[in-house]
Amino acid sequence: MIGEHVLVGYARDTGGREALELARAIVGLTDGKLTVASVYPPDRPAAAGEAHALLDQALDLLDGATAEAAVHESRSVGRGLSVLASRIGADIIVVGSTGGGARGRITVGSTADHLLHASTEAVMLPPAGYTPPEELSRITVAYVRRPQCDEAVIRAALAALALDVPLRLLTLNVDDARPDPLRDDLALAIRLARDSSGLPAEAVTAELAEGDDVADALDDVDWPEGELLVCASSEDAGAHRVFLGEMALKVLRAAPCPVTVLPRGYS
Repeated sequence: MIGEHVLVGYARDTGGREALELARAIVGLTDGKLTVASVYPPDRPAAAGEAHALLDQALDLLDGATAEAAVHESRSVGRGLSVLASRIGADIIVVGSTGGGARGRITVGSTADHLLHASTEAVMLPPAGYTPPEELSRITVAYVRRPQCDEAVIRAALAALALDVPLRLLTLNVDDARPDPLRDDLALAIRLARDSSGLPAEAVTAELAEGDDVADALDDVDWPEGELLVCASSEDAGAHRVFLGEMALKVLRAAPCPVTVLPRGYS
């Protein structure tokens, strides 16, 4: 299940603290393991010591919550986190929104951009200013009918069953497409979610959100506190890698809740 071992990339800024809080909330739900990481460059003699000091600060912010600390040398923070996640067996990497973006929306910085186009593990980002609630209220999957999204439906359905929360399948119609075929696809996805997980019928719903653009369509549906949005990687992704396509990137940037992007072939 997503979140059995969470790796959070910590930075000394608001986004880093928000990522840390979200990572702690995830392991609180899943009973998983938490590793807090700092990546430092190889060409600065004092960088390793600074990274260790930064992690001491992060562990203090956790107020006694159990976590391990890990430092890693790399010229790229994103690449360093991806390599470290593979090395320690983490199944998801959490990073924060970069500074300067709108509150309540995700802003993709260089670290997140690398992970969203190359990570071998799932990637999660919270919107700027996000404070995790005490409970997860629902998992939503951004759905279009293709194999990668079907994989995401199965994984999200199993997670919803394990966490005892409902599952919503959401399709965006921003191209004035005929709605009936899209609703037919959603009906098939509902059946897939139920058959693959054993979720009861009332626990799986579907919505078709319409609007002039992605942000408008997302505003067309409700987003209760405690929502988590799951996106599949693009068909262009290599096997077992994250690669966020153009439409999914628009969804991520407009989402009002944390977003998880699964690698292609995630299991």
